[in-house]
Amino acid sequence: MKFLLTAVNAKYIHSNPAVFSLKGYAMAHLTEAEKEYCQIEIVEYTINQQPEQIVAGLFKKQPDVIGFSCYIWNWSMIKSLLPELHKVCPNTKIWLGGPEVSFHGQKILEDFPYLSGIMIGEGEEAFLELCRGYGNQLSEEELFQIPGLLTRNGYSAERPLTDLNKIPFFYHDLTDFENRIVYYESSRGCPYRCSYCLSSIDKKVRLRQMDLVKQELQFFLDKKVPQVKFIDRTFNCNKDHAMAIWSYLLEHDNGVTNFHFEISADILTREELDLLGKMRPGLAQLEIGVQSTNPETIQAIARKMDVEKLRKVVEQIRNKENIHVHLDLIVGLPYEDFPTFQNSFNEVYSMYPEQLQLGFLKVLKGSPIEAQAKEYGIAYKSEPNYEVLYTNWISYEEVLRLKAVEEMLETFYNSNQFRHTIGMLEQYFPSPFVLYQSLAEYYEKKGYDLQSPARVKRYEILRDFAVEHAHMEKEMAEELLTYDMYLRENMKTRPELAKDLTPYKEIIREIYQKEEETRNYLPEYADYNSKQLSKMTHMEVFGYSVWQLRNCHKLEKEAYVLFEYQARNPLTKDSRVIWIDRME
Repeated sequence: MKFLLTAVNAKYIHSNPAVFSLKGYAMAHLTEAEKEYCQIEIVEYTINQQPEQIVAGLFKKQPDVIGFSCYIWNWSMIKSLLPELHKVCPNTKIWLGGPEVSFHGQKILEDFPYLSGIMIGEGEEAFLELCRGYGNQLSEEELFQIPGLLTRNGYSAERPLTDLNKIPFFYHDLTDFENRIVYYESSRGCPYRCSYCLSSIDKKVRLRQMDLVKQELQFFLDKKVPQVKFIDRTFNCNKDHAMAIWSYLLEHDNGVTNFHFEISADILTREELDLLGKMRPGLAQLEIGVQSTNPETIQAIARKMDVEKLRKVVEQIRNKENIHVHLDLIVGLPYEDFPTFQNSFNEVYSMYPEQLQLGFLKVLKGSPIEAQAKEYGIAYKSEPNYEVLYTNWISYEEVLRLKAVEEMLETFYNSNQFRHTIGMLEQYFPSPFVLYQSLAEYYEKKGYDLQSPARVKRYEILRDFAVEHAHMEKEMAEELLTYDMYLRENMKTRPELAKDLTPYKEIIREIYQKEEETRNYLPEYADYNSKQLSKMTHMEVFGYSVWQLRNCHKLEKEAYVLFEYQARNPLTKDSRVIWIDRME
């Protein structure tokens, strides 16, 4: 029997740990004899591929049994594949699994009568028994008695939660994960009850044994994997578990690998903060779900959070300048209207994370908020991703306005390409939200929202906005943007908005010649002459203190600034900046 586990990912860089876990668990527990008749293969596609291409690829595999891993991002694609796949592979048994089909499954079976069934919840044990059942040629009636399966006969029986320590490590061969994000799971479940999240249903937190975790993390460290993303729902819900992992990573840091954790910041202790503060810049990044700062909203979604403590914790982490901080907000939650969301936005923005994600409520199947949607007047898309359209507190028009704000936030804040210009622009508006709302209105007025301007063009647009809308001095705006540009890249073509350096060419040439003799600023470039140095680095002349975030002012004399691109800030990816003292 050939079993084909199929993942349809959102992007190529993503992988699907679920299908690898299913295969790994089955292969670890099947006997050698059972493996003879249970051939398990994994195939991965993306939602950007043509459905015809995926169906053809699956057909060529000629599986006896095929299983799809279903989520909100791929369910529409999978639904389009199922009828065509059944036509070309009429004898193939088709099973579904994953959070998108673990609820309201009976309706799915009615819509797709050729499905064999659905694996509900955690699938490792159910898939193992299904493999054995098909291999032993059990009748359908016998197969459908396996706990954790939903068929037309109904739900067989609830299955006990999986022992995480019995799930084998499946990353021994990293060939399939080159240039892709590696996901890792050290716990399952969540102690919190946030009504918009499916993790609120699985209340029991289960931890993987620390000796196994350390062995597996060492594998990633030895292989110098670029990034490992923990998929634990609240990584630090168990302090001892979190401290043990963070301590191990600090002690065994390879100088390369980055580890991503989703945490609850307001429960971090002084001991945990001290440990995090010792980490190499770039070793860890933290994603923190704030969602809202409105007390009524926080209470309505059954979330426990001390906003003031969270603010202080984020400030302490940020002050160390060694950890990338990612904060989340959600539009469309109960009791959050347009004014209160503005306030949530401004409060979270003032914490100045490296990333501020402005998300929109997804009414997930099986989540508590799905049952409360009518009560709260939440209208949402009928098809995945089930995103909010409006609620009792926020209109569709306001949601659209916030969509435009989100786009500006992604373009001008989260890109980290305009940090100093945006930082100064904040001083020209009554609040950060008003700044991004004004940018969105400017984009729409100029028609840029329909054009997707190229990167260099976005600098010019921001210059025009700063001058026309904020009434910033043009020279200051252009110098700020020039500084932001060269922080990120040694531009091959001189940007239109940058000042003419012709009057300074001789001085710049002399500086590089002196550097060739003294090696005061670039000792690591000892093997290069002045001409080579001038090509490998960049020197700019500024009349404003553009490097001072939110405090740019006119200088008494012009400053010569050298951008060195080999040593970049691991959090911002900015180049190293050297101020040249011409009085030497």
